[in-house]
Amino acid sequence: MPHQITVLVQTPAHSQIPSALTYSHSQVIDAGTLVRVPLGRRDVLGVVWASASPPPTLSHPAEQLRPIASVLDSLAPLDATWRSLIDFSARYYQRSVGEVALAALPSHLRSLQADGLAKRVAKLADETKSAQKSTPRSEQASSNESDSTRQLTAAQMEAIGRVQSEPGPFLLFGATGSGKTEVYLRCTEQLLEEDASAQVLVMVPEINLTPQLVRMFSDRFAPRFGQAAVQSLHSGMTPVQRLNSWLRAHQGHTRILLGTRMAVFASMPRLRLIVVDEEHDPSYKSQDGPRHSARDLAVYRGQQLGAKVILGSATPSLESWHQSRASEQGGRYLRLTMAQRIGSGIGQSVPPNNGLPRVRLVDMSHQPKDCVIAPPLIQAIAERVARGQQSLLLLNRRGYAPVLQCQDCDWKSECPHCSAYRVFHKIDRTLRCHHCGLLEKVPRQCPDCGNQDILPMGRGTERLEENLVHLLADIRRPDGAPVAIARIDADTTRLKGSLETQLAQVHAGEIDVLVGTQMVAKGHDFRHITLVAAVNPDNALFSADFRAPERLFSLLMQAAGRAGRDAALGESSEMWLQTRYPQHTLFAALKQHDYPAFAQDQLGERERAGMPPWSAQALVRAEARTQEAAQVFLSCARQAGVQLLGQDSANRAVTLYPPVPMTIQRVANIERTQMLVESPSRAALQRFLGAWHDSLHACARQPDCKGLIRWAIDVDPLSI
Repeated sequence: MPHQITVLVQTPAHSQIPSALTYSHSQVIDAGTLVRVPLGRRDVLGVVWASASPPPTLSHPAEQLRPIASVLDSLAPLDATWRSLIDFSARYYQRSVGEVALAALPSHLRSLQADGLAKRVAKLADETKSAQKSTPRSEQASSNESDSTRQLTAAQMEAIGRVQSEPGPFLLFGATGSGKTEVYLRCTEQLLEEDASAQVLVMVPEINLTPQLVRMFSDRFAPRFGQAAVQSLHSGMTPVQRLNSWLRAHQGHTRILLGTRMAVFASMPRLRLIVVDEEHDPSYKSQDGPRHSARDLAVYRGQQLGAKVILGSATPSLESWHQSRASEQGGRYLRLTMAQRIGSGIGQSVPPNNGLPRVRLVDMSHQPKDCVIAPPLIQAIAERVARGQQSLLLLNRRGYAPVLQCQDCDWKSECPHCSAYRVFHKIDRTLRCHHCGLLEKVPRQCPDCGNQDILPMGRGTERLEENLVHLLADIRRPDGAPVAIARIDADTTRLKGSLETQLAQVHAGEIDVLVGTQMVAKGHDFRHITLVAAVNPDNALFSADFRAPERLFSLLMQAAGRAGRDAALGESSEMWLQTRYPQHTLFAALKQHDYPAFAQDQLGERERAGMPPWSAQALVRAEARTQEAAQVFLSCARQAGVQLLGQDSANRAVTLYPPVPMTIQRVANIERTQMLVESPSRAALQRFLGAWHDSLHACARQPDCKGLIRWAIDVDPLSI
């Protein structure tokens, strides 16, 4: 008698295909087992989500059920806690369970058959055993001894003690350079010593931060547990590498997994500690597929497993800061504070102002017209070069110029497929759209009027690097060599290994002036940088996005933290800000390195405006062939939502705003529109969104919405 087996397959929420389908099999299969099942004409990966005892009769006629093609039984089933995490994520973020579950698995796993997976699992098990046997005992002993001699500050010891003795979750609020990473290492070390099978998950927001963190954890723990015990998991790895790391974690061979936001879904059966470094970073919020927040899911997963959770940042998100207020005021996190920096060696004193750089504001309205870099700043950089020190210039815009413009007819380098301009890259004389990827050579003359005088407008990192080469041409290093200037952004790090090579040059002192985007402004331990300058931070001051000031303050404070990390150079470290608004309250708080004051001011503004964390929000985004189709769908959805609210008095606190085009309305010839849904009650918003789903599907089937491509709900959006 065949058995009915419920299997999850990957179908998005906007599709009409349910993600849980029923198949037949000759035996009962445990929930969490991976299987391959027929779907249409394809053979796809699925996850068994429920299996009942052998029923006397099938609820579906046997001839209507397709059989499971194969069972991937060489891999232990995904446990109940992992399945519970997937269920919660799908329910909270309004996605289909199958979409979340299959997206959480390595992509390469979807192409493997049962025999191929069995061979890979056996091979990894043999490699892990060999690696463990090859670790010399003398090396283990020396590692243990070196770890025990590391000196901690009083703040570090207090933080570690509280993590050990209290349940958490913890917000580790530590100044840049205060030793948060050493706290992560010590907490990991204590846990692994106490529990021989425990696992630790450490997350960072960006791929470029993983190499140095992997190196730190490998240096500390690989000699003791073998190289296979410390693994990474991020999108910069090949599909096979990601699969191998996931399998090692699932089988318990990996003791410490370091990764980006995708790692929050890694199957780790014995997970006991979760660390979310730079927890404020918006990169933890997925902007495609299941739009989840890895930081928030890490907190949920810790509560689910009884594991400790540490959120670390020098500039916490305002939501986390709000949650770390006193428990009698409703706070749910325990705040651990490390206000002082530590030196590069034992016994080094901390410079004044806790070792943080002095902040200097340059009023650009008093500088020469069309000045890119203020003369006093150039002089300060030249002095650093003469002393053998390094400088970092931050401009969060890559390329040479954001737009090319004809001075005669006002033609601009608009993208024909997007509501955006193509960026001019001088290094290869191309115009690139950073949204759809369109790349074309720069025209020899204006396409509209034939004028050959087409000028770049605005500045990117390429142009800033070019200006520095000109302005510092006569400056010499202490050895008489010319100034070495390097640029690190998404363009210069495109090739595999290029980022590591460039960072190694900076650490070795081969670079005098580093130009970069936000990818070099956080997390890096540059020991010889004593000057950091933000060239043009004003753009975000008056943004329509209410989160823009928070992101700007965080970026600038993180960038300032790259200066003076060596205590011997701390007293001379500076952060320069070129601005036309030196009296702005944001800069006043930054000048004092006073994040609490900034947070208090911003939270006060948000409370008065009813913004998060004082309210809960969701966006419904629609993509269509025409703007009209997207608008019709959202208007229909809004009307259905208003009717639904009128029928349920418990949800009347929910507000639906009219649909509006997104800031970048068209991307790759697809029109985009959004509608904001808001409520002072998170529970009321969730109830409404769950009840609204059927109405959204019904609206998508309307004849007027024929051009609709897809729609999605984004819960807790970071950009509106």
